[in-house]
Amino acid sequence: MKTATIRIRRDTATALAEMGEHFISAWHEGESDTDTFEFESPKALFSVLTPKRWELMERLQALGEISLRALARSLERDVKRVHEDAAVLLEWGLIERTAHGKLHVPYDKIHTEFDLLAAA
Repeated sequence: MKTATIRIRRDTATALAEMGEHFISAWHEGESDTDTFEFESPKALFSVLTPKRWELMERLQALGEISLRALARSLERDVKRVHEDAAVLLEWGLIERTAHGKLHVPYDKIHTEFDLLAAA
């Protein structure tokens, strides 16, 4: 199962240590089936993953490979706006375009993780 993990990571030292561990593990075990997308703040996360873009990814997961126009019709949204949202998600690697130009989500599962902690 190919998984995307989306997280907010404010602690750079911990993030670097985990990336190092992940790299070593992948080196020894072969290719990982998890891709990680990290954001430095909630603002950064929600500027990329707006509610409309999240809905777009959910619909793509439900429908599978589909053309941009068909996706826009399915979402009952303007093609131009769906194109703009798809372009951002393509740039981040959260969705992909097939050789035939259709869009799809390359992940079976998208996992999000972030914490909101009270001040100490």
